[in-house]
Amino acid sequence: MRFTVSCIGRMKAGADRELFDRYFDRAKKTGKSLGVTAVKLSEFPESRAQTTGQRKSEEASSLINNLPSGAKLVVLDENGKGLSSAAFSKRLEQWKFDGVQDVVFAIGGADGHGAEVLERADLKIAFGAMTWPHQIVRILLAEQIYRALTIQAGHPYHRE
Repeated sequence: MRFTVSCIGRMKAGADRELFDRYFDRAKKTGKSLGVTAVKLSEFPESRAQTTGQRKSEEASSLINNLPSGAKLVVLDENGKGLSSAAFSKRLEQWKFDGVQDVVFAIGGADGHGAEVLERADLKIAFGAMTWPHQIVRILLAEQIYRALTIQAGHPYHRE
């Protein structure tokens, strides 16, 4: 199984990027023993279109056109479902048992996701009701992927 975090926009160097990279590296290492062969990041440029609708549509096309065949698409969306870390881990593990090869996590641009992404989503999740900056959402997602893998591995990182 491979995990890809696909984002609109680029994360700059600095403390945010270092923290993201730390959790991503941990996820890669932990995932190896669980059959996760890759944990990678794909960044796409923000649209410069004049209208919100056009921007969302262009950004959605970037995300959708780069999905591997048969991938499960997890969309980070403010209207998504709130999952516990254990439930998130269980969903990823179930997809692995079902033979899913790729799971792509999509983080949209400042205007949110276009309809094409939302309609294609296999799962929509939210990190609470508050609005979060996209860079922080990346860090939260990287940590939750790592946490999900530690739960599957029986590692004591996650406590309930």
